[in-house]
Amino acid sequence: MSGIEFEFLYFLQSLHTPWLDLFMKTITSLGDHGFIWIVIGIGLLCIKKTRFIGLCILLSLAAGYVIGNIFLKNFIARDRPIWLDDSVLLLIQNPKDYSFPSGHTLASFEGAVSIWLYNRKWGTLALVLAALIAFSRMYLFVHFPTDILGGLILGTLIAFLVHWAVERRRTG
Repeated sequence: MSGIEFEFLYFLQSLHTPWLDLFMKTITSLGDHGFIWIVIGIGLLCIKKTRFIGLCILLSLAAGYVIGNIFLKNFIARDRPIWLDDSVLLLIQNPKDYSFPSGHTLASFEGAVSIWLYNRKWGTLALVLAALIAFSRMYLFVHFPTDILGGLILGTLIAFLVHWAVERRRTG
Protein backbone atom coordinates (compact mmCIF):
# COMPACT_ATOMS: atom_id res chain seq x y z
CA MET A 1 0.00 0.00 0.00
CA SER A 2 2.89 2.40 0.62
CA GLY A 3 3.59 2.62 -3.14
CA ILE A 4 0.11 3.94 -3.88
CA GLU A 5 0.29 6.20 -0.85
CA PHE A 6 3.62 7.65 -1.95
CA GLU A 7 2.23 8.24 -5.44
CA PHE A 8 -0.62 10.24 -3.92
CA LEU A 9 1.76 12.23 -1.70
CA TYR A 10 4.03 12.96 -4.67
CA PHE A 11 0.99 14.17 -6.61
CA LEU A 12 0.19 16.55 -3.76
CA GLN A 13 3.75 17.87 -3.97
CA SER A 14 3.00 18.95 -7.55
CA LEU A 15 0.24 21.26 -6.24
CA HIS A 16 2.57 23.45 -4.18
CA THR A 17 2.37 27.21 -4.64
CA PRO A 18 3.63 29.90 -2.22
CA TRP A 19 0.12 30.89 -1.08
CA LEU A 20 -1.03 27.26 -0.69
CA ASP A 21 2.15 26.43 1.25
CA LEU A 22 1.45 29.30 3.65
CA PHE A 23 -2.22 28.31 3.98
CA MET A 24 -1.38 24.66 4.73
CA LYS A 25 1.33 25.57 7.24
CA THR A 26 -1.16 27.87 9.00
CA ILE A 27 -3.95 25.27 8.97
CA THR A 28 -1.67 22.51 10.27
CA SER A 29 -0.40 24.76 13.07
CA LEU A 30 -3.97 25.06 14.39
CA GLY A 31 -3.87 21.33 15.05
CA ASP A 32 -0.45 21.31 16.74
CA HIS A 33 -0.87 19.46 20.06
CA GLY A 34 -4.66 19.71 19.58
CA PHE A 35 -4.32 23.44 20.33
CA ILE A 36 -7.41 24.78 18.55
CA TRP A 37 -9.58 21.96 19.91
CA ILE A 38 -8.34 22.45 23.48
CA VAL A 39 -9.10 26.18 23.26
CA ILE A 40 -12.56 25.51 21.81
CA GLY A 41 -13.23 22.82 24.41
CA ILE A 42 -12.25 25.06 27.32
CA GLY A 43 -14.24 27.95 25.87
CA LEU A 44 -17.37 25.84 25.45
CA LEU A 45 -16.92 24.30 28.90
CA CYS A 46 -17.06 27.79 30.44
CA ILE A 47 -20.51 28.54 28.95
CA LYS A 48 -23.43 26.83 30.67
CA LYS A 49 -25.36 26.25 27.43
CA THR A 50 -22.40 24.51 25.75
CA ARG A 51 -20.78 22.91 28.80
CA PHE A 52 -21.42 19.33 27.65
CA ILE A 53 -19.92 19.99 24.21
CA GLY A 54 -16.76 21.31 25.85
CA LEU A 55 -16.67 18.38 28.26
CA CYS A 56 -17.00 15.88 25.41
CA ILE A 57 -14.26 17.60 23.40
CA LEU A 58 -11.81 17.59 26.32
CA LEU A 59 -12.58 14.02 27.38
CA SER A 60 -12.25 12.84 23.78
CA LEU A 61 -8.91 14.62 23.41
CA ALA A 62 -7.62 13.01 26.61
CA ALA A 63 -8.74 9.53 25.53
CA GLY A 64 -7.32 10.02 22.04
CA TYR A 65 -3.99 11.20 23.38
CA VAL A 66 -3.60 8.07 25.48
CA ILE A 67 -4.92 5.61 22.87
CA GLY A 68 -3.49 7.20 19.72
CA ASN A 69 -0.42 9.19 20.63
CA ILE A 70 0.94 7.21 23.54
CA PHE A 71 -0.14 3.65 22.72
CA LEU A 72 -0.83 3.15 18.99
CA LYS A 73 1.95 5.37 17.60
CA ASN A 74 4.57 3.56 19.66
CA PHE A 75 3.08 0.09 19.23
CA ILE A 76 2.75 0.36 15.43
CA ALA A 77 5.91 2.49 15.05
CA ARG A 78 5.26 3.46 11.44
CA ASP A 79 7.87 5.71 9.85
CA ARG A 80 6.71 9.01 8.39
CA PRO A 81 6.92 9.67 4.64
CA ILE A 82 9.59 12.34 5.17
CA TRP A 83 11.74 9.84 7.09
CA LEU A 84 11.57 7.44 4.16
CA ASP A 85 12.16 10.06 1.46
CA ASP A 86 14.02 13.10 2.69
CA SER A 87 14.38 14.51 -0.84
CA VAL A 88 11.02 16.31 -0.42
CA LEU A 89 11.37 19.87 0.88
CA LEU A 90 9.76 19.92 4.33
CA LEU A 91 7.92 23.18 5.07
CA ILE A 92 7.43 22.49 8.78
CA GLN A 93 9.60 21.04 11.52
CA ASN A 94 10.29 17.32 11.06
CA PRO A 95 8.06 15.50 13.58
CA LYS A 96 9.85 13.27 16.09
CA ASP A 97 7.03 10.80 16.83
CA TYR A 98 5.74 7.99 14.64
CA SER A 99 3.18 8.38 11.91
CA PHE A 100 0.15 6.15 12.62
CA PRO A 101 -2.38 7.40 13.48
CA SER A 102 -2.17 11.08 12.62
CA GLY A 103 -2.46 12.92 15.94
CA HIS A 104 -3.59 16.13 14.24
CA THR A 105 -6.37 14.24 12.48
CA LEU A 106 -7.28 12.25 15.58
CA ALA A 107 -7.68 15.38 17.73
CA SER A 108 -9.46 17.29 14.96
CA PHE A 109 -12.11 14.65 14.41
CA GLU A 110 -12.57 14.12 18.15
CA GLY A 111 -13.24 17.84 18.51
CA ALA A 112 -15.32 18.31 15.37
CA VAL A 113 -17.49 15.23 15.85
CA SER A 114 -18.05 16.16 19.51
CA ILE A 115 -19.38 19.53 18.36
CA TRP A 116 -21.42 17.98 15.52
CA LEU A 117 -23.18 15.57 17.87
CA TYR A 118 -24.67 18.53 19.75
CA ASN A 119 -24.94 21.19 17.05
CA ARG A 120 -25.03 20.25 13.35
CA LYS A 121 -24.34 23.78 12.05
CA TRP A 122 -21.28 24.45 14.21
CA GLY A 123 -20.24 20.83 13.82
CA THR A 124 -20.28 21.02 10.03
CA LEU A 125 -17.95 24.01 10.15
CA ALA A 126 -15.74 22.17 12.63
CA LEU A 127 -15.67 19.11 10.33
CA VAL A 128 -14.51 21.29 7.44
CA LEU A 129 -11.68 22.60 9.63
CA ALA A 130 -10.84 19.04 10.73
CA ALA A 131 -10.71 17.87 7.12
CA LEU A 132 -8.43 20.78 6.16
CA ILE A 133 -6.08 20.02 9.06
CA ALA A 134 -6.02 16.34 8.06
CA PHE A 135 -5.35 17.16 4.40
CA SER A 136 -2.56 19.57 5.36
CA ARG A 137 -0.66 16.71 7.00
CA MET A 138 -0.45 14.87 3.66
CA TYR A 139 0.24 18.06 1.70
CA LEU A 140 3.14 18.77 4.06
CA PHE A 141 4.48 15.21 3.53
CA VAL A 142 4.42 14.15 7.18
CA HIS A 143 1.58 11.56 6.99
CA PHE A 144 0.43 8.81 4.69
CA PRO A 145 -3.26 8.72 3.65
CA THR A 146 -3.83 5.66 5.86
CA ASP A 147 -2.45 7.61 8.86
CA ILE A 148 -5.13 10.21 8.15
CA LEU A 149 -7.82 7.57 7.70
CA GLY A 150 -6.79 5.90 10.97
CA GLY A 151 -6.93 9.21 12.85
CA LEU A 152 -10.31 10.06 11.31
CA ILE A 153 -11.88 6.70 12.19
CA LEU A 154 -10.40 6.53 15.69
CA GLY A 155 -11.23 10.17 16.45
CA THR A 156 -14.82 9.73 15.28
CA LEU A 157 -15.23 6.52 17.27
CA ILE A 158 -13.80 8.08 20.44
CA ALA A 159 -16.04 11.15 20.08
CA PHE A 160 -19.15 8.95 19.70
CA LEU A 161 -18.19 6.79 22.68
CA VAL A 162 -17.45 9.79 24.90
CA HIS A 163 -20.71 11.45 23.84
CA TRP A 164 -22.62 8.26 24.63
CA ALA A 165 -20.96 7.95 28.06
CA VAL A 166 -21.52 11.62 28.96
CA GLU A 167 -25.16 11.55 27.87
CA ARG A 168 -25.77 8.26 29.67
CA ARG A 169 -24.32 9.71 32.88
CA ARG A 170 -26.15 13.01 32.43
CA THR A 171 -29.59 11.55 31.81
CA GLY A 172 -29.51 8.99 34.46
